[in-house]
Amino acid sequence: MDVSVLKLFVDVMKQGSFAAVARDRNLDPSSVSRAIAGLEKELGIRLFQRTTRQLSPTESGKTYFDRIEPLIEEVQQATDIATDVSKQPRGNLRVTASTSFGLKCIVPYLPEFQRLYPELTVDLLLTDAVVDLFAERMDIAVRLGLLADSTLMAQQLILTHYTVCASPSYLKRSPVLKQPTDLAQHHCLLFPLAGFRSRWIFKDRSGELSEIPVRGQTVISSAIALQQCAIAGMGLALLPNWLVEADLQAGTLVNAFPNYAVTATDFNTAAWLVYPSRAYMPLKVRLFIEFLKNSVSDLVKT
Repeated sequence: MDVSVLKLFVDVMKQGSFAAVARDRNLDPSSVSRAIAGLEKELGIRLFQRTTRQLSPTESGKTYFDRIEPLIEEVQQATDIATDVSKQPRGNLRVTASTSFGLKCIVPYLPEFQRLYPELTVDLLLTDAVVDLFAERMDIAVRLGLLADSTLMAQQLILTHYTVCASPSYLKRSPVLKQPTDLAQHHCLLFPLAGFRSRWIFKDRSGELSEIPVRGQTVISSAIALQQCAIAGMGLALLPNWLVEADLQAGTLVNAFPNYAVTATDFNTAAWLVYPSRAYMPLKVRLFIEFLKNSVSDLVKT
């Protein structure tokens, strides 16, 4: 029995679509369908019910998946261990991150990573959706904010701090900002998530908290776009350190409230490296984690 076909079956079960698996593997959907049909013929059972609109597993398909999926995982782990003996990572590394974080903190360092490991192919999926690492066969993800409980393993990449910042030109022509309540007189650039869009939370040096309503006519779903609007003088933006630290050092953006800590959700947030919980971490994942930690530590000093 062809192990590659079994892997294909496991992926179809997880993603629920011949087309999705074909797209992921750069195959024609008909070839995936034929491979599964061949497996069904070899086993003598129907694994999926097919209609023009839906693909659903049969009871036999579910039972077969429950038994075969752990074995395929063992095969993959054995392959990883054997490949890693050479100490030179090979194969395909699948990574996902939010669009802004990926563009700022991963993409600039990819040339160096691929120079170091020329036999490793990198698939980088940048999306603000939360990707199912198992269904999408991802090796590692970068997740921002508070980490939800899950069966996944995680390592902290960097602590995240937020700053209310604006361009010098905006601050020069706008009412003076002395305390957070002065935001009522200002235009804020808003991110369309709970908290970020309606109020920001400030903490003074004594630890006292205050929730301040914010308003603005510009709402953008990209942190990088908000950064660019702030630099262009369109208003105040609440942005993370990994995105604006260089701008603050260069003076293209200014911290509007240097005597306050500020957030939209929680003061104890971070960027996390998240990966499937497996008994063995492949060398390619270990090297990427080490590389990204070193790279981002140079980018974010505070």
